[in-house]
Formats: sequence, C-alpha cells, structure tokens
Amino acid sequence: MFKKAVEAKSHQRLSGADRKKLRRSIKDKFPRVSDSDLDALLPPKAEITIAKLQNRVHVYAVEGGFPMFFDVDGRGSDIFPTVYALWMVPELLPVFVLKGGEVSRFVIGGADLMFPGITVPPEGLPSFRAGEPWAVKVPGNSAPIAVRNVGSTTMSSAEALKAGLRGKALRITHYYRDLLWESAEGHCVPNAGFFEDVVFEDPSLLQASHDSDLTEAVGETSIDQHNNPKGDGPEESLDVNEFQPDSNPALTMPNGNENDTAAEVTEGVADLNLRDTASANDPDDQQTLSTADVNSLLDKCLLQALHTTVKDKDLPLPGSTLWSNHVLPCRPSGITLDIKKSSYKKLSKWLQAKSTSGLISVKEDKHKKEVMLFSVNRKHADYSSFKPEKRQVEKSEQPSVQSANEIRSSKTLEVAEIYKPSVHVNSIFSSVGADTGKLFSASEATDIVFKYVEKENLVKPTNKSVVVLDVILCDALFKGAIKKGTTYPTEIHKKDLGSTFVSRMQPHHVVTRGNESVVCKGALKTIQLLTERRQGNKKVTKLSGMESFLIDAEALASELQKKFACSTTVAELPGKKGNEVLVQGGVIDDLARHLIDQYGVPKRYIEVLDKTKK
Repeated sequence: MFKKAVEAKSHQRLSGADRKKLRRSIKDKFPRVSDSDLDALLPPKAEITIAKLQNRVHVYAVEGGFPMFFDVDGRGSDIFPTVYALWMVPELLPVFVLKGGEVSRFVIGGADLMFPGITVPPEGLPSFRAGEPWAVKVPGNSAPIAVRNVGSTTMSSAEALKAGLRGKALRITHYYRDLLWESAEGHCVPNAGFFEDVVFEDPSLLQASHDSDLTEAVGETSIDQHNNPKGDGPEESLDVNEFQPDSNPALTMPNGNENDTAAEVTEGVADLNLRDTASANDPDDQQTLSTADVNSLLDKCLLQALHTTVKDKDLPLPGSTLWSNHVLPCRPSGITLDIKKSSYKKLSKWLQAKSTSGLISVKEDKHKKEVMLFSVNRKHADYSSFKPEKRQVEKSEQPSVQSANEIRSSKTLEVAEIYKPSVHVNSIFSSVGADTGKLFSASEATDIVFKYVEKENLVKPTNKSVVVLDVILCDALFKGAIKKGTTYPTEIHKKDLGSTFVSRMQPHHVVTRGNESVVCKGALKTIQLLTERRQGNKKVTKLSGMESFLIDAEALASELQKKFACSTTVAELPGKKGNEVLVQGGVIDDLARHLIDQYGVPKRYIEVLDKTKK
C-alpha cells in the first residue's frame, strides 16, 4: 500500500473530539493496549495530525514526530499501527516469527509472507482467524518489521493446518523502510543488532529448491511481485513530502534489481538504534526554537502570506482562518509553528501587535469573540522590504509512477464549471476591458466585478466590507430579479458580491479527458443506469449518456464484456442523440462503481434505477 507515492488531499490537526474518537477506536480495535501505552503512542499534550490521502487512506501522526496509525479506508473501522508504534509497544499485535534471514529480505522488499517462512513454536501454530491483524518480526528481536492489513489473510489457523501450512499467510501492507516509514522526520529505528541474528547458519533453506518449502514460499512471492505488481489491492503510498522536507529517491526499485535492493536494505539495518519512548515522540526534540526565533518566524510567515495568499477581496478575514489557511502553510518544511511558544502567547495579541505597528488593521468581533483582519497596509516599510520566497514543487524522478500516470491519463476526467457573460453583466465586463465572448471560471468572474468596484471606487468609506451599488452594478446584479414595487438595494456585502454576480451569468461545463476537451452549455447531463427484466425473467442493464463524459460507447462495451464475462451490445437511442450500451445481467451497482473508479465520473453525475427491485 505504501510502495508508490500519492499526494495528500489535506493535512490538518485533530480536534479534541476527534482525538477522543481516535483513542476509543484504537482501544476497541486493540484490546491489548493499556492507557499508558496509548499515552505513549499519542501523547496527551502533543498535537496529533491527520493526512488524508487520495486513495482514502488516513495517516495519524504526532506533529513533528512519527506516524503512529493509519486507516486503510478512512472510515475509522480499519485502523492499524505503524512499525513506529509497534517498536514502542511491541505487544500491541500478535506476531509471527520468521524462519530465516533470507525471508526478511523479501518481507522488507514488500513481498507477502508464506506459511513455510514462519517459525511454528513447539506448542503448535497459534490460533487465529482469517482477517486478523498480525505483525512480523525476526528471532531474538522485539522490533516488528511488517504489519499486515485486515482482510488480507486467505485462511484461518485451522484451514492452514488442514492445507499442510502451505500457501500465503500474510499479505503485507506496511513494512520497515517503505514510504510511510520514510515519511517520518528522523527515521526512528530499532535497536542495534536488528539483523545480526537474522542470517542463520543454514543458507541451504533457500538453495535446495527441489525439496525446500521455504524456497517455494520465497519463490512464489517473488514471482508474484514481478508478474502482478499491483496485487489484489491498490499499492499506492504516502507522499513522503507531506511529512519530511526531502524524499528518498532510492526507494524506487528497478524491476530487474529487486533482490539486490532488498539485500542493500537488509545490510543497512545493522546499525539501527532504538530510541527512548519519550524522546521518540517528543515534538520538542525534533526542532527547538527560542522565543525570539519563533517571533521572527511568525513575522516572516505573516509577510509571506500577505504577499502570496491574502487578497484584498477576501477581507475582512477571521484571525483563525488567517492562521490556519495562510500563515501556517508558509512555515518552512519540518518546522512546528506554535503561537504559545512566542512572546505573544495568543493569536489575538500577536495580531494586535502587528496592527499597532501599522502593518495590518484588526478589530475584535464582539459577536464571534474573535479578532478580524480588516485591511493590509501594503505601503508599510516591512511589507515593501520583504521579498517573498518562490516555492517550487520538487519533481522526483520516478519512471514507474510517471509511466503509470501516462497510462491513466486517457481515463482521467476533469469537470469544471465555467460561465459566459450574459446581457445582464456585459456592461461590467466592457467597463474593465474584458472580452464578453470568452468563458470565465467563477474566481475569474469574481475578479472582474471586484476590478470594476476598485475602478469606480465603490467601497464604502465607513465600512470596508460593504460595496456601494452604482446604477450599472445594481442593474447587473438585480435587474429583472427584483419584483415590481420592491426597492432596489443600495449596497451589498463583499462576501455576497461574487456569488450574486456569477449567478447572473450563463452556466457552462468543460469536460476534459486526457488531451480531449468539450464545452457543454447549461447543466451537465447525467449518465443513466437502468436495470429491467426481459422475457424469460432475465435481467439487462442499460447505460446511456456516457458521451457527455467523453466515453466511447464501443470501447466501453468491449471493456464491460471482458470485465463481467457477458454479452454487450451498442444501439442508437430512439429519437435522441447518442448511443445506449446494453449489458446482459443485473450489474448496475458494479457498473456504477466501474465508472467511478476507472473513468473518474463523479458520483453525483450517475443516476441509478433498478426496476427489478420491489
């Protein structure tokens, strides 16, 4: 799961309620964990962050520390510990002990574990059910090196004994030195000698291929990695850049050199040291800043935000929004910025100090009990002398990922709402010199109307958050929308101006798939899925409207024929433009899921109707 890089959709701190919910889920999932163990893994005074990845995986980490748990589906039901958590609390999960050191090379390389590679204790194989979470470790060392995902086990202990302890035991999802491990700052590692006892005195376990069960285990796993790199589930992984400044390009293994790379990884583990539990999770040990350094960093991040992300049209802005959406993203990578460690101690006092210096203007909202940013003095000496940093996105060279993205590009779908100036707003566009024949996004249209406001100087002097309506702007926003006899408004709040202006334009949609793009007027038509019964009580599923999303009917029919192993036909819709794909069988749910997963069609654009259900 964590072999390939995937970007995080969001990265934020957990609230108090979410922290309590996470702790309850962990205690329910892992009955072995005690309150003291849980406090060691998730310190009560430390900030806990959550990174939501694009493959629905959620990663929970100690801010400035290490990832401790991950949720494979983001629903809170399948939470598992990372190797960092298992190194701190080894008894968190039951473990399988490897039989030989050569097996560990393949496990660290991400291969699944076979039953012949497991040491069976004298009292017999421990009892387990299919789908239970287990860890993997080497003999003589308490540091587990791999974690298995629930649902990956193909058999229980009784079924394994019945099969003669042959076949796949664990499907590995997270392991030492994968990208989730690399995402931590500092790379906590287990004690020295982690692999000194791994290379056993019997290397013939892997050499005698004609009579060795272990050879069969490793061989099958290796072949499975080459022939089926994707496995049964997604092999995407956490983007290293979400947690640390520099990624490790050495993690990209060439297809023909996996054994050599695994050997190098195994050799490099000889110098590993186990950190003390307290120091491994203390964010202060990761980066120590003095009060003066924090003050200086706060000023630098504020100036960077004022130059790059804070726009005058967004004002007034709540102080909490300024902090979370603008100031914090401007901090250097790997640095924890805490207002409590500054001399100001509180966000409101810091903003008021900046207001006293003349850089910004703030006022306290008595209703919300929060400081609001009302204006920015862009002629201030500090603002003028500051040069904002140009942050470039580093492009890591990963040929395998790039080639996979190129293959998927033909199926990647983007749907964007755009707007065309109507007769109501043409006068506004003409006044600022904008082309009334072009199509604009909502943000571009909003910029146009604010440009007109700035040109005509329509901001109310006594309240900067209100715009005074002149004749042209009032007609553009309200002519024809106000009932006769009703008085036209004379002013409008800035936060309502953009949405009202956009609602007066003609909506369009642009649909892009790969290099192909099409513009549709009005609302985008949905894909229709219908299941009904035919003669002989047979079900048939109909699909129409796929042309709006640049999906070829013939190609889709051929693909569905192979996927569902059934006959498919393509016919023209009677009396309408477009084609209809007929699929034999009641596959309406699977077909909808296929359109979402493989073609990227948003769920809101798929209408499902099953007439066979009563």
